[in-house]
Amino acid sequence: MIQAPKLSRRARWAIPAGALVITGGVLAGSLITAAQAAPGLPARTAAQLLAEVADSTPPPLTGTVVETASFGLPSLPATGNPTSLSSLLTGSHTIRVWYASPGHFRLAVPQSLSESDVIRDGRTAWLWQSTLNKVTKFTLPAHAAASAVPKQPLTPQQAAQQVLAAVGPTTTVRVNSNVTVAGQAAYALVLAPKDARSLIGQVQIDVDGHNGVPLRLQVFARGASSPAFQVGYTDIAFVKPAAADLSFTPPPGATVTQVNLSDHPAAAKHHARPDVTTIGSGWVTVLELPSSDLTSGPSAPGSGHSPGDDAAVLRTLLAAATPVHGAWGSGRLLRTSLVSVLITDQGHAFVGAVQPSVLYDAAAAQPH
Repeated sequence: MIQAPKLSRRARWAIPAGALVITGGVLAGSLITAAQAAPGLPARTAAQLLAEVADSTPPPLTGTVVETASFGLPSLPATGNPTSLSSLLTGSHTIRVWYASPGHFRLAVPQSLSESDVIRDGRTAWLWQSTLNKVTKFTLPAHAAASAVPKQPLTPQQAAQQVLAAVGPTTTVRVNSNVTVAGQAAYALVLAPKDARSLIGQVQIDVDGHNGVPLRLQVFARGASSPAFQVGYTDIAFVKPAAADLSFTPPPGATVTQVNLSDHPAAAKHHARPDVTTIGSGWVTVLELPSSDLTSGPSAPGSGHSPGDDAAVLRTLLAAATPVHGAWGSGRLLRTSLVSVLITDQGHAFVGAVQPSVLYDAAAAQPH
């Protein structure tokens, strides 16, 4: 077991209001291809794998990703929309991937009777929602990163980059036995927080043995034997996608909205939320935001689903919260195996993959 080295590139955090409970890059599930007998690969150290995942650029590829969440939440109202809060927090979702380069890719989230697509073609990105026949066209800043495209679903590569942002002196890293994911031989890189206040027990990133691409990421709650959230490929081919799979023309009759993100390059790059404050660092990071963001359930522009969808989900979650009080004040606590949420009567909300005591300390440090 080694101490995690500092990485030269740090992941960027995306903080959409509806996904705040997925603090710390929390990701995993049960529908991903199960590991088979350990395949043979050249020996690699944890430090070598960390550097490779942090600094490598994926080769062209096509594939299918399945993402599954099981946070131990109460039963939530179904909305039927893949971008809704309920869909983010529960169940399983499939993502089709066509990737040529950071500036040219397509991600599709198919549903039984609909599909949502994110397409990037250089400085132009499209969000298409078939149910509403609604298209949003984004103009991106020059040299924008792949993560600058709003509303795109999570891939194993992006998930790994987010988790690696927490790697540092507070993390132990090791390499487990090799695994097979989506038919590919892969190294199993395991990261575990040293701080017992983190609810995360360990994160396993399965790295393709030949291309260095993260194929699967699993996050386990402390003491758990099965993951709470997983995102990974069920099939993958390292080939260049066909040009037709990367092009997009709004369908006839579609409502097209244009958004120019090049006027706000910093926001496009970091998906910044000015009203969200980060407290602490690494595995015990806490997000503070106005409690109205949680209690009112706002929908982001272009999200394509009704604010009422998220409001119903949030009411269900808040009904399961427990009244708490302390030197910091009073409020309600929602705790799962992997995430804690504190909503104070003073109008603040604190979210983290941490023990409630960390949230209480964060609340106590705020001016009243």
